[in-house]
Amino acid sequence: MKLKFALVISTAVAFTSCKPKLDADTPEKGNMDPTRFVSLGGSTTAGFADGALYAEGQENSIGNILATQFQLVGGGSFLQPLMPSSSVGIGFTGKSKSILGYKTDCTGTTSLSPIPFNAAGGDLAALGTSVYTSPFNNMGVPGVKANELVFPGYGNSANGAGNYNPFFARMASNPTTSSVLSDAMATNPTFFSLYAGEQDILNYAISGGGAATITPVNGAAGVGFDGSITTAVTTLTSNGAKGVIGNIPDVTLYPFFNTIPYNGLKLDAATAQLLTNALGQQGMSFAAGNNAFVIQDNSLPLGARQIKPGEYILLSIPLDSVKCNKMGSLIPIPEKYILTLEEVANIKSATNSYNAVISQVAATYGLALADVNTFLKSVKTGVVFNGIGLNANFVSGGTFSLDGIHLNPIGNAMVSNVFIKAINQTFGSTIPQVDATKYRGVKFP
Repeated sequence: MKLKFALVISTAVAFTSCKPKLDADTPEKGNMDPTRFVSLGGSTTAGFADGALYAEGQENSIGNILATQFQLVGGGSFLQPLMPSSSVGIGFTGKSKSILGYKTDCTGTTSLSPIPFNAAGGDLAALGTSVYTSPFNNMGVPGVKANELVFPGYGNSANGAGNYNPFFARMASNPTTSSVLSDAMATNPTFFSLYAGEQDILNYAISGGGAATITPVNGAAGVGFDGSITTAVTTLTSNGAKGVIGNIPDVTLYPFFNTIPYNGLKLDAATAQLLTNALGQQGMSFAAGNNAFVIQDNSLPLGARQIKPGEYILLSIPLDSVKCNKMGSLIPIPEKYILTLEEVANIKSATNSYNAVISQVAATYGLALADVNTFLKSVKTGVVFNGIGLNANFVSGGTFSLDGIHLNPIGNAMVSNVFIKAINQTFGSTIPQVDATKYRGVKFP
């Protein structure tokens, strides 16, 4: 039996008529003071991209892009915990950054695909080396959740795996006692950006809803999302600082969840009949052409079913197993590579609840609210920036990096404009928007 699997990255792009307009007014700071700007958040704030933290990604982080624009209206220096410029980068699983290169699959077909920059692994030495010299302005920490911003000793390895963050350890003033929030306050900020909460949902999503839980909406600081965000903002504004807060995107819009179609099992008539004969007793049927994949579902007596529209197959799935070893047909795709309708509903419910909290906090504390969620929804269908079309397709869309989750430099530049627009509207400033076309998308060999 030979199953055919087609994974096609379309180069055809449908775009909306949206065309961001760069500000032409004389730069003025309005009612905000960018003198000492600090940026707090997770992986996106840190500049994590292509599956790793590395210098170029950090230099094109949202925090650094904002700081560069703030310098036009009196902003000061912006210190980042940069990785060495020569580093191959380091990701959450110890791998190096990904690049686009040629890869041969199990069928002998060679094509462009994300591959490790360094097959031997990532830069563990850099991850284990402290770079702290003075308080950093970019307090974006890869992997940090909103309820972890307030944890003292968040960089303390003695807490054990899963209870500390090695990315914070390398940049913390004191790994055993300091928190992300306390180190941010060491800059005595006059203005801040806060973009946190995505990781609280994303960990659940990328595990297929199994290996992680979503941070509860309600609870005290360090436990719930609302208590943690409120404490962070209360602390950040305690010395009179103003700020901008970004809401949380619907992570199911990311390429990581949308690249492999649910009905990507392509069969000829003979193979379709063989599968129907084998699996028909479980209520499954197949026909020539595209079919829904078979997935694991332990809630059913026989433990398998066909995937439904609206459910997602994760980009982490081993494609060679699908192409050559009958995964997705005779062998169900394991649950860890699937988001079911119930899990998708959990993600969307948490996203909506988090964003309601963020909106309320922004209103209560007079913060600018950057509607990142709405913007990235528009990117999903396609936007045009200065004549360049961009969307959320994997690789060809030009907005996301090669991990299918984090933005690339041009994507970060566009989201930075969402923050700048909100700041200008709230504080009467005329900070120029970024020309995103000056930032790169995906690098092709």
